Amino acid sequence: MSENTTINNQEELEVGEESVVNKGPMEEIVKNSPNPPEVGSLIDGVVLAKGKLSLYVDLPPFGTGLIFGREYLNARDVIKKINIGDSVTAKVVEVDGENGYIELSLKEARQALLWSEAEQAIKNKTVFALPIKEANKGGLIINWQGIDGFLPASQLKAENYPRVQDGDKDRIIEELNKFVGTTIDVTMIGADPTEGKLIFSEKNTGDDSRKEIVSKYELSDVVEGEVTGAVDFGIFLKLEEGLEGLVHISEIDWALVENPKSLFKVGDKVKAKIIEIKDGKISLSIKALKPNPWSEAEKKYKKGETVSGVAIKHNKHGALVSIEEGVAGLVHISEFASEDDLKKQLELGKTYNFVINVFEPKEQKMTLSLSK
Repeated sequence: MSENTTINNQEELEVGEESVVNKGPMEEIVKNSPNPPEVGSLIDGVVLAKGKLSLYVDLPPFGTGLIFGREYLNARDVIKKINIGDSVTAKVVEVDGENGYIELSLKEARQALLWSEAEQAIKNKTVFALPIKEANKGGLIINWQGIDGFLPASQLKAENYPRVQDGDKDRIIEELNKFVGTTIDVTMIGADPTEGKLIFSEKNTGDDSRKEIVSKYELSDVVEGEVTGAVDFGIFLKLEEGLEGLVHISEIDWALVENPKSLFKVGDKVKAKIIEIKDGKISLSIKALKPNPWSEAEKKYKKGETVSGVAIKHNKHGALVSIEEGVAGLVHISEFASEDDLKKQLELGKTYNFVINVFEPKEQKMTLSLSK
């Protein structure tokens, strides 16, 4: 290895090293050995001798391995703890290296073993209790065996998710910073050795105890919970200690809900119906406890009929029009010359007459055209 320093034959030797440096080139031994080691492979051996800047490893039947120069300096903290006779695993850097020895790297071997261990941890869903080093707006930085990993905020359990009004980034970091210095149970869900990246999740830990709690509940049960947080996509309800359920924004009301935070505050008591139990998680619906307005609408409206409605929202598909509370239809943008034309002809909050083009109440689907 050109960057490694050359072995100094005059260096002070520890017991056992004289017999090693006098062995001579190992090239023929390596070539004639069965399945000789390849560059990049991991190999096990026993430490024969130590010097100030070199470590000799017995690698039968291939000969002797050598860790020296840069590789020695890179692993010096590990080598300090190694004694003659200890077994070590190293990575082959060069088969026919300095003076014919097989050149090895302890640091690279350790890295390879760590990534192999990471792959096994992902496969086995191993739970680790790891300290939180720091926080950023996206999540938490965790250290695992000297490698920094990332725990995205989206992979936190519901009770630890940063529920911040209006998604204020500074407030999110404030909430996440509360975890710094604490230990959290996580599983590894991603490992990329080429990028040196590890991804963790808190969601898959404690599954057994959580499933035991969840097992007390059944589909269609009506429960009462306390609002523990309102976010853009819904609200979290605490059903009991250690268990929260999510009411998705689409399950809050039959009418359009754009901002759950404007409807609920932490501490509110809310009744909801269990609509799904899956993987130890409970999904809830508030609107399921209210009469379905589409059932009544089925009796009142039909395709081709002219109705009045209020334009309540513009989106990329067109305009959403409320015919009555909880019943809305879409006026497609293709009905207009442009998006600006749509907004000009259908001003939000104003009432217009429309023709029903499609009416499928069981699917809660209605499309409209502006009446001429």
